[in-house]
Amino acid sequence: MMTSQAPAIQGVIPVMLTPFLDNGQIDYPGLERLIEWYIAHGSSALFAVCQSSEMMFLSLEERVQLGRFVVEKTAGRIPVVVSGHISDDLDAQLEELHAMSRVGADALILVTNHLDPKNQGTGAFKATLDAILAALPQDLPLGLYECPAPYRRLLSDEELSYCANSGRFIMLKDVSCDLDTVKRRLKLTEGTPLKILNANAAIAWNAMQAGVPGFNGVFTNFHPDLYNWLWREGKNHPQLAEELATFLVLSAVSESLGYPALAKLYHQRIGTFGSIRCRVIDYDIRERFWALDAVLDKIVAGTEHFRQRIASL
Repeated sequence: MMTSQAPAIQGVIPVMLTPFLDNGQIDYPGLERLIEWYIAHGSSALFAVCQSSEMMFLSLEERVQLGRFVVEKTAGRIPVVVSGHISDDLDAQLEELHAMSRVGADALILVTNHLDPKNQGTGAFKATLDAILAALPQDLPLGLYECPAPYRRLLSDEELSYCANSGRFIMLKDVSCDLDTVKRRLKLTEGTPLKILNANAAIAWNAMQAGVPGFNGVFTNFHPDLYNWLWREGKNHPQLAEELATFLVLSAVSESLGYPALAKLYHQRIGTFGSIRCRVIDYDIRERFWALDAVLDKIVAGTEHFRQRIASL
């Protein structure tokens, strides 16, 4: 069973980018500045070595180094969770998970589609999960991540209850993108250590109102402080919260315009790091998505508008 010292992973938890240099190597000075930006903008925890980190395009050595660097530079100021297992083969997964378990993070996150890579159902899911649980340290806090790639593998109610009642899981990054599912999952996990963290901007405010203890979506790479205010203070300022929620939803629609390079373009603008190089994207996002900079201009302007309104309260 999990120890009682497991951290509460809640609030606004960015799915971290991995800055690269133009030569394709990880930009560690840029990553350190990015960590400081996340913390300065109200992040409650960090999710490192995830899909936004381009983990499928990193070697195991790079994933381990990345996770360890984030833990070291965060230095206990906020919790850090890491994923980083990208294989379907069980032995390869165990190698990856053991390696990631040693980086010093506060929790290790299991990717649901790798627990059932052929989408065979609950039997296959439980068999893989039980083998992994038996192999990992009993006191290691774990999480679950319904990563959309290579396919979105949502947990059934039975599977979620199985994990929650084990006492070993402290979070689920929920990618159901469905408010009724989120509400049902809140009830299923009530009284267990497992917290449901919505990752979909379209339902973020509604999910917070329903009791979801945080947000874990990709636009935490643009304005985590606005999500943080919405989560902490939105109920006290309902009109502003509704206006802000609408802006956040419309901004997040631009994820389809070359994310994560789009987010890197934003951070290049504000000086966090110098390159928008990605390993997951092999095309020029400005060439493919016309007027991309104009879209980003509006997101930046809207972000500053709501920051000023919040500051004036």
